[in-house]
Amino acid sequence: MLIPLIDILLMLLIFFMLATTFKHTADISINLPEASQQKLPDTEAKTLDITIDEDGNFYVNRQEVVNREVGTVKRALEKVSGGNKEMVVVISADAKTPTQAVVTAMDAARQVGLVHITIAAQWESKGQKP
Repeated sequence: MLIPLIDILLMLLIFFMLATTFKHTADISINLPEASQQKLPDTEAKTLDITIDEDGNFYVNRQEVVNREVGTVKRALEKVSGGNKEMVVVISADAKTPTQAVVTAMDAARQVGLVHITIAAQWESKGQKP
């Protein structure tokens, strides 16, 4: 008497497992990535901040860059770095920043010779689902 009931429950379980829909990647909203709250030891190298707003405008150490061209960003980086190739470049881009703007910032830094590049992220929220 109990075996047919178990069979029906297993069939229902299999049906629901197969019928479950998963969230499509196109529906994912992208925000600034999160990282663990582990801090790295302080280094002696100075940092150079590149901030990019959601419209793709560049700011080098809080000074707005005239336009969005690689050459202009490159000249601003050369001026601020003063030829110091050991500076750490920190790129802080808004969550809605076009990817091309971030690539432009990385390319300009590479052309100047700044190879220590990092991307800023928010601290990970504990207990919050992604």
